[in-house]
Amino acid sequence: MAAEPLSRQEIDARLRELPGWSTDGDRITRTYALAGHPQAAALVVHVAQLQEELNHHADLLLSYDKLTVTVNTHSVGGKVTDLDLELARRLEAIAPAHGAR
Repeated sequence: MAAEPLSRQEIDARLRELPGWSTDGDRITRTYALAGHPQAAALVVHVAQLQEELNHHADLLLSYDKLTVTVNTHSVGGKVTDLDLELARRLEAIAPAHGAR
């Protein structure tokens, strides 16, 4: 089944279940704060594994103790789809084990 863009209302409703995530309408994003650089880098590696499992990849920006994740679906013109929200949901499931907040 091909990915379909979600409406702004659908995105907003789904993001209520994902605290910390926000949207500008064309992508969803979240910045995780971590204890230090090794912890942030370890989260990047874990995110990379999730992305490979889903065959869906986000833009990751690693700084000293932060990881910013931005995602949309390029195959539908850079809009937000269920794939993006599923990746965000999975990130929320693994982030606490890395001490992310």
